[in-house]
Amino acid sequence: MSEPASRLLAAPVPACVLAYFHPGQGGDAWRRLLAHPPRMVVLNLGDGPGEAKDPAFPPLVARLLAAGTEVLGYVDTDFGLRPVAEVRADLRRYRAWYGVRGVFLDQTAAGEDRLGHYREIVDGVRGTIVLNPGVYPDPRYADLADVLVTFDGPLSAYKAMREPAWARSLARGRFCHLVHDVPSRQLEPTMRRAVRFAGLAYATDRSGPQPWGDLPAYHGRPLVAG
Repeated sequence: MSEPASRLLAAPVPACVLAYFHPGQGGDAWRRLLAHPPRMVVLNLGDGPGEAKDPAFPPLVARLLAAGTEVLGYVDTDFGLRPVAEVRADLRRYRAWYGVRGVFLDQTAAGEDRLGHYREIVDGVRGTIVLNPGVYPDPRYADLADVLVTFDGPLSAYKAMREPAWARSLARGRFCHLVHDVPSRQLEPTMRRAVRFAGLAYATDRSGPQPWGDLPAYHGRPLVAG
């Protein structure tokens, strides 16, 4: 029996999966992730690359890259308070130890007063640059990144999110939305909303202080974007 038309895949929803879990912590998150590799994965070993290379990750990164997934290294910037030298040192470790192709700068500031700080961080950085202020920032942050995460929060707040006028002049692929506390029944409506504003999106049914610490129950499920 064929699926109802409302359940058919109208267009793929490119996903940016936040992989904030370790293969040795139990569960099968990495197995499931490799079984359904997404468009992009953010590798997080504990708010950065760690103090020493973790041998569990290079083969996992290699498999994702072979599947065509873009792998980024997670770095916390503490809303522009973390020194540039520390952030750039983390970027070098990710590239040298794990072969990532870009960077995901989390807890990015959103105001114009920290623009110079982030301009210095990204200057000369190779590969994809994603900044995550979690809100629509000063529009000049778009000049510093390939992708801006302009929403990062629970579904309850996502419903009230509004796009500023400046963002409408840029391609949807320049934006990413990350939504947690999304029950299965709300997944498709949430993705339909996401693709109106962002070319990359990720939703999870997880909640709590670290909703990205495991994959959602519906990981790998075809999503309707049309």
